[in-house]
Amino acid sequence: MTDLPLKDRIALVTGASRGIGHAAALALAKAGAHIVAVARTQGGLEALDDEIKAATGQPATLVPMDIAEHDGLDQLGLAIHQRFGRLDILLHAAAMLGPMTPVAHIEPKHWDKVVALNLTASYRLIRSVEPLLRASDRPRAIFLTSTRAIRPKAFWGPYGVSKAGLEHLVRTWADELEQTKIRAILLDPSVMRTRLRAEAMPGEDPATLPEPSEIGPLVVELAQVDLGKPTASVVFSDWKTAGMLASA
Repeated sequence: MTDLPLKDRIALVTGASRGIGHAAALALAKAGAHIVAVARTQGGLEALDDEIKAATGQPATLVPMDIAEHDGLDQLGLAIHQRFGRLDILLHAAAMLGPMTPVAHIEPKHWDKVVALNLTASYRLIRSVEPLLRASDRPRAIFLTSTRAIRPKAFWGPYGVSKAGLEHLVRTWADELEQTKIRAILLDPSVMRTRLRAEAMPGEDPATLPEPSEIGPLVVELAQVDLGKPTASVVFSDWKTAGMLASA
């Protein structure tokens, strides 16, 4: 492999055992980055590691953990510091849908679980890795979001609220770091063939949706580009259309 635009970069990917996180981790690895892969599922992480080794000849660093158990994120930041001394790329893909039910019917334990994973874990992750990103010469932090953050819809309450909170959190954090090299990206993958989408829309034909692997080139591009502004918002479907138009 001769063209490795992310050679020797350190990339932390959450939700790496499946879906968009898995696809993004593989794409970043193929571009030369060393992947620190985080997910709850050991088997999924090992499968990712096998794919990365087959494609690049190099192993990933596997971290089986539930990021909703927030103290583990502090330990993760310390471990990355001790081993690598910095973090160049953060791709935060871990999320859950939660119950699809009227707001008044949501059980508190379900609400708390969604908020803990989709929102509070994001804050704890930022808190843990900001010093590591500051140590990089070109740090990029990419957070997956959703149109539900700005377009509320019946029965999507916990998920939509948590993503709206995530967007506010990331924009606030990025504004605070305007004078640093850290640049944050809110990436909306649009409609994609993922487990979360299948849970939300069980009657939908998954064959009509893009594969998560299609977002890989965009993630690699976002990890390299000079974004200028502290926070950028990118929608996969817009990028894909623009790219097709540019090449037409």
